[in-house]
Amino acid sequence: MKPYVICLMASSVDGRTHHSRWRPKGAGSEWFEKIHDELGGDAWLIGRVTGSEFAKGKPYPAETRERFPRENWFAPTARTPGVKAYGVVLDAHGKIGWGRSDIGGDPIVVVLTEAVSDAHLAGLRGEGVSYVFAGKSEIDLALTLEILHRELGVKRLLLEGGGAANGAFLRAGLIDELDLILCPAVDGARGAPIVFDSTEAESDRRAPVTAMTLESTRQLGGGVLLLRYLIRNELAGQ
Repeated sequence: MKPYVICLMASSVDGRTHHSRWRPKGAGSEWFEKIHDELGGDAWLIGRVTGSEFAKGKPYPAETRERFPRENWFAPTARTPGVKAYGVVLDAHGKIGWGRSDIGGDPIVVVLTEAVSDAHLAGLRGEGVSYVFAGKSEIDLALTLEILHRELGVKRLLLEGGGAANGAFLRAGLIDELDLILCPAVDGARGAPIVFDSTEAESDRRAPVTAMTLESTRQLGGGVLLLRYLIRNELAGQ
């Protein structure tokens, strides 16, 4: 069983998500955290690039004498009754040195593949950062959701970028709802992150979306709109 997945993003009218590039600057970007809190997810999930922006540490040592089974591991803080939400980060090959065990009070849970090094696992354990395995060499997103539901009881997950992570979930048919904060700003240039993206290798792979229903339109003030779309995906095997 998987959680209900809401993709929450704030973008300019031309679909760009890097606030510092918007003109006028920062128009409406303050609404993201407000809507995030309002939606009340059990967990929120970001990709490696976005996750790196929250890291405070250096890369972990390259070697260790310790050996660890490729089994899910949870720090004690991740299992305490007071946990309201988890900060989940996709980091397939263990690139991020965290220097912290939580983001804004939400315990970090890293999604890895079995290809990650023992040295990286030692670094995560040493900092009290929980981790789960969801694939041999590439992350299986459906398995990731299943693990989060089974191990941590996540029923409602907020997918919050970047574009590569959002695009991967979209193409996997795993997004149930899109909540788009549309801000009165433009980027107008190439190279900026976008709401949904892909690698060159995936450029011809289309999302299995069969319908998008506009459930509500909400004016947040200052020309900012919250557009809520329900997404229907093609069933597997059809």
